[in-house]
Amino acid sequence: MILTPGDRIVLIRGQSSFLLCARAGRKFPLMIETTESEFVQGIYPDDIIAVSAPEGGELTPARYLLDLVRKYDQPVLVLPRGHPGSRRLRYVISAGPRILLSCEIVRGTHPEQHLICSSSELAGLEISGENGSVLIKNLSEALHWEYLPENPSETEQQL
Repeated sequence: MILTPGDRIVLIRGQSSFLLCARAGRKFPLMIETTESEFVQGIYPDDIIAVSAPEGGELTPARYLLDLVRKYDQPVLVLPRGHPGSRRLRYVISAGPRILLSCEIVRGTHPEQHLICSSSELAGLEISGENGSVLIKNLSEALHWEYLPENPSETEQQL
């Protein structure tokens, strides 16, 4: 499936989980922070920024997380394997030209940005960007997608 969203955010929803994704829309350095080092990954306008909510939850904080990385260059933090905090991560983020969703990885522990933790109902999806479009592979009929409204956030409205 090919979507041409411009800078719009795409929501893919299952029964109990969801994924937000959008084109990066610009070129910037993504800082990836681990306990031992720091990596810099170049992000390009057609690259994808994705936020996965393997157990569902509210859309607003997931959208904030996506925008923090996509618009405001927030670094991505990676926890070491076995860190107790990984169980409490409701939302995880990944960025790159192609992102694969997997239910077999531990949340927040993968510095490799081509993978993101998901629920089993979203596992196997592949999201990529090309020529101003978002490409979604392996989208089952049990999943629904839509564009999120382009409303400014509550915080931006207050400013």
